[in-house]
Amino acid sequence: MDFRFDLIGEYMPYFIEGTFYTIGVSLIGILLGTILGLLIGLGKMMKNKVLAFPFNLHIAFYRGTPFFVQIYLIHFGLIPALIGTTNGLVAGIVALTLNASAYIAEIFRAGIQSIDKGQMEAARSLGMSHVQAMRHIILPQAFKRMVPPLGNEFIVLLKESSILALVAVPEIMYWSRAFQGQYYKVWEPYLTAAVIYFVLTMVLSFLLRRLEKRLATE
Repeated sequence: MDFRFDLIGEYMPYFIEGTFYTIGVSLIGILLGTILGLLIGLGKMMKNKVLAFPFNLHIAFYRGTPFFVQIYLIHFGLIPALIGTTNGLVAGIVALTLNASAYIAEIFRAGIQSIDKGQMEAARSLGMSHVQAMRHIILPQAFKRMVPPLGNEFIVLLKESSILALVAVPEIMYWSRAFQGQYYKVWEPYLTAAVIYFVLTMVLSFLLRRLEKRLATE
């Protein structure tokens, strides 16, 4: 096997650019997904089954269908319906956000329900509204318990962003496929991509462990 390091060096600027795209779309997806996930998680917890149904449906759909299918539906269906044309980057961010929100909604729901109900009752007895009690009492405690699963979701999202190459988002896998198509090589582009993803996930895992330890001592 003639392994060509020189070709990897030639494509390295593109891999670096793709890495920044991967990190960028993943960060935007997890941030927007966290906000949307919190709202969906709270919606699912409503006692009124009719009002909670759309939130349950959202979670069931995005957890029950492949991300591969979701990105195509959003890229070729939703985005053209909204802006009149396809846009891979917009479709990718929307797809990552919606997919992450379904999983994060369940993380928020589980985290909130893990807090003893007596704390909400105590806060309400002190004159706090439900929203105030949730904001100042329940969510701060729940967040500490949600850090590990939220971190795992970010890692999953980072790796799932590789599918955005299918809609021409110039992230890591996009340039790997371009590399393969130009030089008809397999080992060089995909091993390089694997190493980059491995480094990203290891760094992220390290940072998350540090955050967990810091929160545990507070």
